[in-house]
Amino acid sequence: MAKSDDFIKFITQRVVTYMETPEETRREKKMERKQRTNEAWITKWFGLLPLSLSMWAKTWGSFTKPLWKRASLVVWRRAR
Repeated sequence: MAKSDDFIKFITQRVVTYMETPEETRREKKMERKQRTNEAWITKWFGLLPLSLSMWAKTWGSFTKPLWKRASLVVWRRAR
């Protein structure tokens, strides 16, 4: 029972502070929040997963080449 009472108290405090603040300050805070978040939507929704997949796809691009080309690249890199 105490948990629900604490939750109700928290919600009422939030509502009261919202109602007491003038509408202009609420709008200003909202605009500040919008300007602060300038993150790409794909990163915001999926985190670092797209980055890791793109890095993984780049490594797979080298595996699509024929074997003799890959082998020549490895030998050429070692010779340098």
